[in-house]
Amino acid sequence: MTGHNRVTRRQFVKGTLTAAVGGPTIITSAVRGAYRSPNDRISLGFIGVGMMGRSHLHRFVRNEQVQVVAVSDVESERRETERKFVEVAYAEQAGTGSYKGCQGYSDFRDLLARPDIDAVVIATPDHWHAIPAVMAARTGRDIYCEKPLALTIGQGRAIVTAVRA
Repeated sequence: MTGHNRVTRRQFVKGTLTAAVGGPTIITSAVRGAYRSPNDRISLGFIGVGMMGRSHLHRFVRNEQVQVVAVSDVESERRETERKFVEVAYAEQAGTGSYKGCQGYSDFRDLLARPDIDAVVIATPDHWHAIPAVMAARTGRDIYCEKPLALTIGQGRAIVTAVRA
């Protein structure tokens, strides 16, 4: 993604790696440049909110530079628990008592169909990383994916091809 006030994939990955190891920000102030309005926050969708996805979600929801707008998981109880967590956390941050703005999806393709999502965090089981990564790349999303990114050379090549395209 290029353009004014947009974050490159490299900048996003660098920032998410910093956040994943406990860093205080996603994007350094040098990358952000001048003041950014709340409307310039990165809209995140989470694909897979199990153990690792939940951990990332709980960190990102506290980061003022992002807005978690969607979670996707095939397990309805886990999906709804994390969706509600996001809404409670944002309600507490805003001091409003309620917040409605995080949508839950059982099918990650429905999440990817949303035009307002800038980036996705993929934390599905290892054998499910490649398909959402390829599909997210094809929609132009920035991607943070848990390792292993792929299980086969063919999957890895498909991801690289999709990202380059």
